[in-house]
Amino acid sequence: MQVGDQAPDFTLPAVTREGEETVQLSALQGRKVILYFYPKDDTPGCTKEACGFRDLAADFAAKGAAIYGISPDTSASHAKFINKFSLPFPLLADADKAVCEAYGVWTEKKNYGKTYMGVERTTFLIDETGRIARIWPKVKVEGHVDAVLEALGN
Repeated sequence: MQVGDQAPDFTLPAVTREGEETVQLSALQGRKVILYFYPKDDTPGCTKEACGFRDLAADFAAKGAAIYGISPDTSASHAKFINKFSLPFPLLADADKAVCEAYGVWTEKKNYGKTYMGVERTTFLIDETGRIARIWPKVKVEGHVDAVLEALGN
């Protein structure tokens, strides 16, 4: 995936505070979309990132951007995460990892000498035409949400 590429379309179950719905990326054309891929609900880094987006959600909305978090977790796990931290945006359940693979974020990782497959924390800014406007690979959580907001301009 590169800046300028058409963002791969998908349809996934989306969990919100109100319940579950289905989100299709192509149906969101006409507005900016923040897709942030994260490894696992309710873990330290993922919680900090989600809460960062939560705390600035009104600022993102004011700039015309919709926020969506994506991980391989189940809808039930997403619902608990949303309720525990009052997340005001949908979390998408990519249980078969097809969307993670399409965006190139399902990768081999190493931790404590073990090799395994997992989500590489990555954020995509998709423009109003459905093209990738910006990519933040291998995200370090500290300061990340502010950088994404800044990239939206005024």
